[in-house]
Amino acid sequence: MPRSPGTGLRFVLVSCVIAAAAPGPAGEVPWAFARPRPAPPPPVRDTAWVRTPVDRFVLAKLEAANLRPTPEPDRVTLLKRVTHDLTGLAPTPEESAAFLADPSPAAYEKVVDRLLQSPRFGERWAQHWLELVRYSESEGFKLDRERPDAWRYRDYVIRAFNDDLPFDRFLRQQLAGDELEPGNPAAVVATGFLRVHPEESNGADYRQIRQDILNDVTDTFGSVVLGLTVQCARCHNHKADPITQQDYYNLQAFFAPMYQRDDAVLLPPAEEAAYRAKLEAWQAATRPVREQLDRLLRPHREAMFAEVVDALDADTQKALRTPEPQRTAVQRQLAKLGGKQVTRRTDRAYRRLDGDQRKKYDDLVAKLAEFDRLKPAPVPTAMAVTDVGPDPPPTFRLAGGDVGRPKDPAVLRFPSAFGDPDPVVKPPADRPESTGRRAALAAWATGPANPLTGRVVVNRLWHHYFGRGIVATPSDFGEYGEAPTHPELLDWLAAELVREKWSLKAVHRLIVTSATYRQGSIPDRNPTVRAATKADPNNRVLWHMAVKRRDGESVRDVSLQVAGVLNLRAGGRSSRPELPAAVAESRYAWTPDADPAERNRRSVYTYHKRNLIPPLFKAFDAPSRNESCPARATTVTAEQSLAMLNSEFALDAARRTAGVILKGSGDRPAVVTAAYRRVYGRDPTRPELADGVAFLSEQSRTLGREKLTDATLPDPKPALPAADAAAVVDLVHALMNAAEFLYIE
Repeated sequence: MPRSPGTGLRFVLVSCVIAAAAPGPAGEVPWAFARPRPAPPPPVRDTAWVRTPVDRFVLAKLEAANLRPTPEPDRVTLLKRVTHDLTGLAPTPEESAAFLADPSPAAYEKVVDRLLQSPRFGERWAQHWLELVRYSESEGFKLDRERPDAWRYRDYVIRAFNDDLPFDRFLRQQLAGDELEPGNPAAVVATGFLRVHPEESNGADYRQIRQDILNDVTDTFGSVVLGLTVQCARCHNHKADPITQQDYYNLQAFFAPMYQRDDAVLLPPAEEAAYRAKLEAWQAATRPVREQLDRLLRPHREAMFAEVVDALDADTQKALRTPEPQRTAVQRQLAKLGGKQVTRRTDRAYRRLDGDQRKKYDDLVAKLAEFDRLKPAPVPTAMAVTDVGPDPPPTFRLAGGDVGRPKDPAVLRFPSAFGDPDPVVKPPADRPESTGRRAALAAWATGPANPLTGRVVVNRLWHHYFGRGIVATPSDFGEYGEAPTHPELLDWLAAELVREKWSLKAVHRLIVTSATYRQGSIPDRNPTVRAATKADPNNRVLWHMAVKRRDGESVRDVSLQVAGVLNLRAGGRSSRPELPAAVAESRYAWTPDADPAERNRRSVYTYHKRNLIPPLFKAFDAPSRNESCPARATTVTAEQSLAMLNSEFALDAARRTAGVILKGSGDRPAVVTAAYRRVYGRDPTRPELADGVAFLSEQSRTLGREKLTDATLPDPKPALPAADAAAVVDLVHALMNAAEFLYIE
């Protein structure tokens, strides 16, 4: 059943309740489950057009349809396209000038290599991955509490893409880094992949919350890694794909032992040992004081503990009231989840002390502070997972997906449609708390026999470059998804990824240096445009390049870039930019960074809160990240125009850009030329130059009759009449609202 891109979630929800499927012939293995059989690039007639093997696959389809590719655009357009796609930014005037001045045949390839080595590459492509895995720095639901160390996972993804970490290892670290590379802090941080799900930590039924987390992780693994809608088998056998309900819970059993860790220390073993020794010394020295503090608070903590626990589900009550050494694996997990709410409540026990008790408590706290010289400095910690212990909790097939209706026990087994042998699970000898289950799953997911992992990831790259994947439904390679337009190319790219030792940068380079990628996006320039439009109106055989709109993050970054204030500091705790006044009143709003430069960091470093998406991002279709987002919707709405015309951010960017332009420009033609170079990376045409000069003249006369404020003038203010300076701001603002700024040809 074909569907258009961007309707994935709605379609999956509908498909899960369809009573009848449309299976292929009896016994036929769906294409996605069949092992790839990559064929060599096919022969073509127009070999002069071919730049990489990718082009042979595309051109063979075009020639079969009697169509011709669209000629390349001008060099400025091509530079703008590849710079946006690889980094999310615009080429600087200096980069444009250097490219235009380079006459060598390899000038474009040199640009590609420079961009692939830029730190900006990882920042751009991490954004796509983070949307897939529903990364956020807050839990979601009503309270939407902060996750203080979540940013470390974001930085891990950025570094992995910049370092070209082999994609198979990248996946293995995220699925089982704690088991496979326990001595590698980066691999521990990588398991944050299993922690970035939404979580209702203030709930009442933690048995259900535990199951919701397991469902979410299983579903996300299926969609992100395998490109399958396994969630449709949660309540019943999948109606289209060969995935049974038993398969779903067998797959979930790999994740069942997960145990949340927010205290994973990110230090080399020797440094961690030194830290723990110092901590033990401080604990020994302060034990008498801490025991007195505990005696003061204990009655109130016990009362508050009872108040919270009595309101929870029976299983979690029992888990929290069972001494830890006696807890079962499931009880340890429930106590971990429910214990967060208990801890938040009992940490406020001080509020219940009377006046005399508070004075005594405060005196003891002051006395405790005298030992601060012995206390070790805080160490970096990660939001990670381990296993709950060597004996995993049982997993059952749930009737109708209801946690209260367990049926058959789950078996540790890969989905039956793949025809793979049962996993070989070997608990790590040096990790007594691990089961080895996730390590076995990671090995299978990235193994040579798996038909989907390589196909899925190269298709995701293709989707972001061309606006549509070879499979147009990037997270649904099943029967409800769309069939591949170029199946031979998809298998060849997947095989090439493995041949290149899972180097994503090698595939990126292969794609962006191809003649297919370098086609023009204006079909009217194609001599066969009428025939092509009639034969292939949706451009499925790729006879021209798609026009892409910038996402909100790129709009913001490029606006800051042309204004000269984009802060390229990489990594670390997230930036908190200013919020519009109306949004700043929200209960979910944050306090902006005191340092204005920190507010202007790249958007990938902006603090991400599930219940508060900055209005500019939201207007340009940023997802909430409550669910995996394989393909953003691309809408055209009045809200986008209003954001670019009226928002404080857009106006401030125009003022700052005008300030940069006026620093080195003289008369009006020079100002117009500088504005076009700054905003569009090119010189104005003769008509554009004339129109720009006329606009500045007329606008200056109009503004000269008005009372102007600092909010309408360039920043910094130039030595010009106020009306002339304000007219430059309006010119820049107009340029930044045009399609050439917001769209990539």
